[in-house]
Amino acid sequence: MVIVAALGYFVDIYDLVLFSVVRVKSLTEIGVSATDLKADGIFIINVQMFGLLLGGLLWGILGDKLGRIKVLFGSILLYSLANIANGFATTVNSYALIRFIAGVGLAGELGAGITLVTETMDKEKRGYGTMIVAGIGLLGAAAAATISENFTWQTSYFVGGGMGLLLLLLRVGTFESGLFKHAANQKQVVKGNFFMLFSNKERLLKYLYCILIGIPLWFVVGILVTLCREFGQELHATETLDAGKGIMFTYFGIAIGDVVTGFLAQILKSRRKTVFIFHCLSVVSVIVYLTSYGLSGASFIWICLFMGFSVGYWATFVTIAAEQFGTNIRATVTTTVPNFVRGALIPINLLFGYLATKYSNVTAGFIVMGVLTLIAIFALSQLKESFNKDLDYLEE
Repeated sequence: MVIVAALGYFVDIYDLVLFSVVRVKSLTEIGVSATDLKADGIFIINVQMFGLLLGGLLWGILGDKLGRIKVLFGSILLYSLANIANGFATTVNSYALIRFIAGVGLAGELGAGITLVTETMDKEKRGYGTMIVAGIGLLGAAAAATISENFTWQTSYFVGGGMGLLLLLLRVGTFESGLFKHAANQKQVVKGNFFMLFSNKERLLKYLYCILIGIPLWFVVGILVTLCREFGQELHATETLDAGKGIMFTYFGIAIGDVVTGFLAQILKSRRKTVFIFHCLSVVSVIVYLTSYGLSGASFIWICLFMGFSVGYWATFVTIAAEQFGTNIRATVTTTVPNFVRGALIPINLLFGYLATKYSNVTAGFIVMGVLTLIAIFALSQLKESFNKDLDYLEE
């Protein structure tokens, strides 16, 4: 179960970051001018993230109503077909539409996978399971960068779609969560009701806090690394910074960080303390990046590795969300929370864009990272420790 979930997340991350990797190459080839690369790129990313938001709601609710396995199959099929179609995009609008569909599909993979792992493993060891899922899965970004560097951007999308379809074959025979089956047999229990999260103030705040603790991560990946070309110009980089390589090494760092956070949480017996430590470390890494004037390509790669490592709390953060809620809405929460974090990139992009026009990309980067980190640390302080928590319970 853990290995299959990890391979699924590998393909998920490959497809999720592929646009960031091939942004300049693909948009240039379909006729976008150099002056419009940033604006059109942000537009397509925002559309993809909006798809993730809607998909998170769709797959999360279905995961609690129909089962975690059915969500995995449906989401993989949708994003695989969308990525194959993406290789045929010829305009910005068609590109954006297909990325929207892919985003809807991609939204279901991680939440369903983490939910399955947390519900099928012993409470003392489930942190190791989610650590393996993220550690292997996040290497999908490295695969995306490597393939895009050696093949056309169209082929990169075809490969992503093909891997997803092959993954469906591996998923045959995967068993459903016992906790879900137990809850499903209780007909009087409300399952997958997203609005349950809003019917109780304490539950709503807990849900919002789960989302907010993860928002600095996607700012680092979605803006600081993706727009490295623009940041490099302001930092007087000695060469044009390569977003593809930057993302690849950022995700190498995230994969290493996820393994370290997993072990550290087991040692400290606390996921909250672990995430707090890495929030502080991420601030240091961003300061290093945004003060590196005269940055070289080699130095940029090492900084990306450092920034990636410092935000490598993704699996631990999603595990925290899964452990905060009962079985009847756990998939809804675990699927929507990471996708709302990804979708938060839309307002973050707007804030960053406004500040960048008012000041500069570097100054905007400092301000936004500072604000997001303070929000995340406050949210983390409001959540109860969930390490070793028994997950066999229902929300009423």
